[in-house]
Amino acid sequence: MNLQIPAVAENNLQTEAVSVSEAVFGQVFNEALIHQIVVAYLAAGRAGTKAQKSRSDVRGGGKKPWRQKGTGQARAGTTRSPIWRSGGVTFAARNRIYKQKVNKKMYRAAMRSILSEMLRQERLVISNEIYPAVPKTKEIRRRLDALGIQTGLIVTESFDHNLWVAARNLPDVSTCMVDNIDPVSLLDSEKVVFTTQAIKNLEARLG
Repeated sequence: MNLQIPAVAENNLQTEAVSVSEAVFGQVFNEALIHQIVVAYLAAGRAGTKAQKSRSDVRGGGKKPWRQKGTGQARAGTTRSPIWRSGGVTFAARNRIYKQKVNKKMYRAAMRSILSEMLRQERLVISNEIYPAVPKTKEIRRRLDALGIQTGLIVTESFDHNLWVAARNLPDVSTCMVDNIDPVSLLDSEKVVFTTQAIKNLEARLG
């Protein structure tokens, strides 16, 4: 199948045709699968570092405070009991791993479904002229305006310092390399600008 793409050349908007695989960009929208992948991706980003100390974790308390009988006080075996001040927590929170298992086959299928739907919605743009000559925000803004893009994601095949510096001051524009692309970034972006090599690398990885 052919994807009609706009590209910037000498301040003029031109249209080119890039051939992409039907197996990657012609899939049906699988909402249930995409939801599962997005939930797993967001869950993997949770730190899960909340922790409290139980009676066995609190330092001290090895000695019995007083003898078992004859003092008139309640029985106590340690000063680190949860009912004591400076004691442990009754049901102490523990570090938790929120990561969910996702098969590679499921992840690739979800990415293909997302890209196919974005193609149908005309949210994919391919331009080899997106790299600014100088690391200036106005330069990348000019190139995006020529493409008719106000907010979105720029995906390149490799890291470009000029592009990164120029785009970091735009609050609604982000950049990433194609190897680091993720489903949440794609879904959150109004438009996604790929370079030709980046779309080919992504197609080879998901094909």
